[in-house]
Amino acid sequence: MKQGKILHVCPLDKFIPPFIEFIKTNFEFEQHMFLIMGDINKYPVNLGKNVIHLKGKSHLWALLREMYAARKIILHSIFLPKIVLLLVAQPWLLKKCYWVMWGGDLYWHQFRSPSIKENVYETIRAFVIRRVGHFVTYVKGDYELAQKWYGAKGQWHECFMYPSNLYKDYAVPPKQGDTINILVGNSADPSNNHVEILEKLKGYKEQNIQIYCPLSYGPAEYAERITKLGNELFGAKFTPLLDFMPFNKYLELLGQIDIAVFAHKRQQGMGNTISLLGLGKKVYMRNDITPWAMFEELGVKVFSVDELVLEPIDAIIKINNIKKIRETFSDRKLIAQYSKIFG
Repeated sequence: MKQGKILHVCPLDKFIPPFIEFIKTNFEFEQHMFLIMGDINKYPVNLGKNVIHLKGKSHLWALLREMYAARKIILHSIFLPKIVLLLVAQPWLLKKCYWVMWGGDLYWHQFRSPSIKENVYETIRAFVIRRVGHFVTYVKGDYELAQKWYGAKGQWHECFMYPSNLYKDYAVPPKQGDTINILVGNSADPSNNHVEILEKLKGYKEQNIQIYCPLSYGPAEYAERITKLGNELFGAKFTPLLDFMPFNKYLELLGQIDIAVFAHKRQQGMGNTISLLGLGKKVYMRNDITPWAMFEELGVKVFSVDELVLEPIDAIIKINNIKKIRETFSDRKLIAQYSKIFG
């Protein structure tokens, strides 16, 4: 048995609890330590000796102690300033750090405000990212952007990161009715650029369409604004999804979708995208973001938002997409990827 545990530093988000269960099921759980931070009521986690919710003034000392004792440190995103500042003060820890890249933590470089405070913080982040020993993502273009923006020199590990990014073997029930069901965006994050999509769809409002818009995750005031706009433009043909849906219910909804439109200007919402493609749905996205190149390399057909038309996906493309997603984003591969990282 190798000395030292593998430490996971986790800001709480919806995919962290299932990831902890994934580790429990497929690896020696006693060799892992999870230090989680955030709203445990919103994202419930079963706590124990290996899963600790950090809170209070002393939690940074506990975090630092575990970092020194760990054999490897898995940083689930580099979002939290307290983590960044702790690492900039202890740069020798960075060689054993693995940055699991969420997307927003990388693209903050591009979308941050030009304030002095944020520019200073970005300089500090750059010091840390340049020295991180390992980068974990399945979108190679994101790793290449870290190299370009931050001078990253660490090793890239191809990994699907979370079970939410895997193919879902879900038997889609027969679709009810002949309505064209359209999914717009994946959250109430303004980066979804909902207004742009809704304006594009406005010309189809007299057709037999139904728009579903997930808005349960993100700023409430923005969700309210998009709900108002959607109702004004489409009336009863617009359905805002304001309450969090259990995963199985959400998957049922995705099974009834015909077309999904994502206008993110960066890598985002990939769990949704992979699930939809695996269900044989037509997915539109920008052609200048890193996932576009990844899907192109995999032989998976996605469509450009610049050429948005409400036509069904070609049957041959649909079958090929399902096959490629099933073969690529498998549970077996994720286990193998983490086996190499943890080794």
